[in-house]
Amino acid sequence: MAKKSSSRLPKRKGEYLFRGKTIEQLKELSIEEFAELLPARQRRSIKRGLTDGQKLVLQKLRDGKESVRTHNRTMIIFPEMVGKQIEVYTGKEFVKVEIQPEMVGHRFGEFAPTRSRVSHGSAGVGATRSSKFVPLK
Repeated sequence: MAKKSSSRLPKRKGEYLFRGKTIEQLKELSIEEFAELLPARQRRSIKRGLTDGQKLVLQKLRDGKESVRTHNRTMIIFPEMVGKQIEVYTGKEFVKVEIQPEMVGHRFGEFAPTRSRVSHGSAGVGATRSSKFVPLK
């Protein structure tokens, strides 16, 4: 039985791979070549072209701005954005997000939740019929 030759390098500890490629290899690809590695929904979105707002965010990030504010939650995270800081609007405030290698291929909005977790407290006095009879101290 012949041993298969693998063109893939073994993964080093602490190194992130996206579809068998390191972040440095991904940064060398064009946007169209990178799109071929993405799932169908993101690939189709890129093939249709970036919107004017998305192009503006990408240009600001390429210009080297330290923090970019955006309302554009549907923007796909590209490898060239890794290490940059963006502020994504949640509908109420801007949430700071530092882009990690694991975020590549996802969208901005996935990392800035629009709804906060609700933790209900106990009912107040008079909130229910039975609470009328709770002695007050």
